[in-house]
Parts: sequence; C-alpha cells; structure tokens
Amino acid sequence: MAMMTVIPPAGEGWFKSSFSDGGNGCVEVRFEEGLAFVRNTRDRGSAMVTFNRAEWEAFLLGAWNGEFVMPG
Repeated sequence: MAMMTVIPPAGEGWFKSSFSDGGNGCVEVRFEEGLAFVRNTRDRGSAMVTFNRAEWEAFLLGAWNGEFVMPG
C-alpha cells in the first residue's frame, strides 16, 4: 500500500480547543479529506500527526472516557 501525505494549506481551517489558555500551549486540529491533522500551536511549521477517521474517533472516545489522564 502506498503512503500519501496531504499537507493542508497553512492557516486555513485550524481549530483550537475552547479550553485553551489563550496562549500557544495547546494543539490545533484540521479536518480534510477524511483525515484529522494535529499540530503544536507553539511550532505550527513543524511536523503534524495525521489520523484517519477510525483512529480519531477512538482517540476522542478514550479521552472522553478518561483514559489519557497525565500522571503526576
């Protein structure tokens, strides 16, 4: 299977959580072509993590269920 990288246009369609502190201490997400792109707000030009729909939905369900609480 061939891998395909889709790079969304910079600055268009990114969403940051309403729970963000208003600074750059958060991540942003953008949805395009059935994929969720996630990037660090402190370094928007660096690499992004890409998830397909099933992966994204599994992550959201895990977060909602409290499975990703940071220790300590």
